[in-house]
Amino acid sequence: MQKETQFTAKYFMKEALKQAQIAAEKGEVPVGAVIVCNNRIISRAHNLTETLNDATAHAEMQAITAASNFIGAKYLKECTLYVTVEPCVMCAGASYWAQIGKIVYGTEDDKRGFSVFNKKIIHPQTKVISGVLQQECSEIITEFFYKIRK
Repeated sequence: MQKETQFTAKYFMKEALKQAQIAAEKGEVPVGAVIVCNNRIISRAHNLTETLNDATAHAEMQAITAASNFIGAKYLKECTLYVTVEPCVMCAGASYWAQIGKIVYGTEDDKRGFSVFNKKIIHPQTKVISGVLQQECSEIITEFFYKIRK
């Protein structure tokens, strides 16, 4: 197996998948996110809704807050959000207000993903790329829900 070189979408998605695995180990829905600026990860996050007893503690929300704190600004125009699952409406709205430059996600969320409701929730300047490591991102979610529904 060839080692993934840095600074590719697959490399950064693998970093988001590591965060999803941490979430799964905590009993959280395994969604992970990283935010990258100038080919550098400036925030890493995973779902914390159960841990914090907070419905808004999604991986993307945690990552946006950490990235904004890191760069000392509310706008993340030069940043890319890598997230294992398509953002929900809340997270897409937060990305709009943060003016994220690009969103890259692994697998669609056919029930709660923003595109199910309205693709205009994403800022008009934000580029969106889907399907990066789609199989791996889908498998971790599918396995998690299979285990809890047994």
